Amino acid sequence: MAQPGDPAYEAMVYGDLWNRVIPERGPELVVRVEEEQDVKAVLRFARERGLKVVVRGGGHNWCQPTLRQGGILIDLSCLNRVLSIDAEQRRAVVQPVVSNRDLQAALNAQGLTFPSGHCPQVKLSGYLLGGGMAWNQGVWGAGTESVEAIDMVTPAGEFLQASRDHHADLFWAARGAGPGFFGVVTAFHLRLYPLPSAILGSTFYFPLSAAGTVGDWLASLAPSLSASIELSLFLLQAPAALQEAARSDGGIVCMVTAVSFTDSVAEGRRQLTPLESPPTPPLSQECAVPLDFPRLFDASGSLWPEGQRSRVEARFSMASPGDLARAVVSSMQRCPSPTTLVLFTVFTGPCPGPEGGATAYSMRARVYGGPWTMWLDLAQDAENMAWHQDCIDRLRPYTVGSYIGESDFIRRPATAVEAFLPQCWSRLADLRSLHDPDRLFFDFFEGLAEPALPSQTGSSCL
Repeated sequence: MAQPGDPAYEAMVYGDLWNRVIPERGPELVVRVEEEQDVKAVLRFARERGLKVVVRGGGHNWCQPTLRQGGILIDLSCLNRVLSIDAEQRRAVVQPVVSNRDLQAALNAQGLTFPSGHCPQVKLSGYLLGGGMAWNQGVWGAGTESVEAIDMVTPAGEFLQASRDHHADLFWAARGAGPGFFGVVTAFHLRLYPLPSAILGSTFYFPLSAAGTVGDWLASLAPSLSASIELSLFLLQAPAALQEAARSDGGIVCMVTAVSFTDSVAEGRRQLTPLESPPTPPLSQECAVPLDFPRLFDASGSLWPEGQRSRVEARFSMASPGDLARAVVSSMQRCPSPTTLVLFTVFTGPCPGPEGGATAYSMRARVYGGPWTMWLDLAQDAENMAWHQDCIDRLRPYTVGSYIGESDFIRRPATAVEAFLPQCWSRLADLRSLHDPDRLFFDFFEGLAEPALPSQTGSSCL
């Protein structure tokens, strides 16, 4: 436990935040809990003193909604264990601050898997509460769709287990409300899947000038591909071997990746074969390379390096990824940071329309993505933030909604509303009034002071 002025305060509040652009707002008190009883005690303490609470799992959320002005920050970082794995029933119980990499390692050792997120360091807490953009999502669904129950502490300080059959409204809200959830989840009960016998990946690099043509080709190809193929188009800094070829485009290339999750190498190769006939010759290609989750995480983690200053805006679109790419090609040619990338994931198989309200996570579309703007130097904040804003302005006319876990609703509050179908946004508000009538928990927008200007971004918190 720490409060402003204590030696441990800044490290506990700001030290583990993924995004190193850190606003000048913070809690009156931060409490690191070790078990459910601690959570209940903190909620009781907060209620008695009229303080609001906010919950932090891993601190990875890009816009840092766990930083509120005042109140109590409940830190769950000690709840970081895989509690049980039932290989026969394909079930697991895990605490919220288990990372994607650690969960897969524990499960893969028993021939099992779970639709975890792509970034190895991300913890399950925010990932599952926000919906969970998953590996092999076309087959396994979003991460939160394989959550069968949650253990939680309610605003009233009651410990309960919520599922489809018990406390179903809380269970519904917990699967998608993200930082707007009004409770503290202390464990997730997960449905597991057999580990695919073959994971194969193909990677193609194209000139940036071909990005629109390649994107249109992917749009036409995606519906006929197996839903077990994860297909993405990136605009990013060229690898060292292709830097000379990309010089005229500012060192930027178009990269296409496809990962097949199948039961045999032969089937994986068959599924990936259509991608080997692109509309324009690639600069380089690797086809049907054997992979596993450790290698997938290594590759994904290298795209989102630690210690960066960041802005992100990930949205859903029904437009062709070719049109999306064309909208930002000129922006990428003058991108100020070599670690910045633009990503468009193209869902394969039947088009994933809106969920319809089965979970609070309800926004879907054919394409998902946007700019991940990342840089290291505080002195470059203004330049990178301006570039980022220009990029999302170019893309927004093509989009239909946002993803709450990878968007900036602090600087643009409408982004939070756009992460939900209208009826789901209204239902969340109604459930908050029902279950948290005294507004003990910060909602999406409370306690968010004006973001610091680039020259003010707290060097003392870095």
